[in-house]
Amino acid sequence: MTRPESRPLLFLDVDGPLIPFGASAELRPGGYPEYRSPYAPRAAEAHPLVSRIDPAHGRRLEALGCELVWASTWADDANTVIAPWLGLPALPVLPVAERPDTAEADLRAGLHWKTRSLVAAARGRAFAWVDDELTGTDRSWVEAHHRGPALLHLVDHRRGLTEADFAVLSQWVRTHR
Repeated sequence: MTRPESRPLLFLDVDGPLIPFGASAELRPGGYPEYRSPYAPRAAEAHPLVSRIDPAHGRRLEALGCELVWASTWADDANTVIAPWLGLPALPVLPVAERPDTAEADLRAGLHWKTRSLVAAARGRAFAWVDDELTGTDRSWVEAHHRGPALLHLVDHRRGLTEADFAVLSQWVRTHR
């Protein structure tokens, strides 16, 4: 049996990767598909875009064999709304360091507000980060400051997670277990 701390971490954003948004009528002529979840929590009723999340993503994310961690502005609300929708247990939430001086400098440098926190939380463990706002600045910073393997996987916010994204993640995880 694999020890939990030896499994790669998968830091998961919600808006964009799980809840697609912003597609033009040309890309989505019929609009976004809407799903019903057999696990839908009552709290989901207050978030109309949650119905864009394919509940099957929960099983697929679990099947990757990673330790899943929310890395989203949803914070603990992801455990109240998104995790149940996906049939997942409550997940750890990425703690975000509150250092205004650093945050302002990072913003000016083009570094995502999550980047430092992800590397600190990983503490050298292999991790994948699934987000729709990754840049070359984030990739360079992680490469310079993280001693373990890392995959920064950019998801098209207009489409959300696709078969191709799951294929990339699966391949990376197989290589870094």
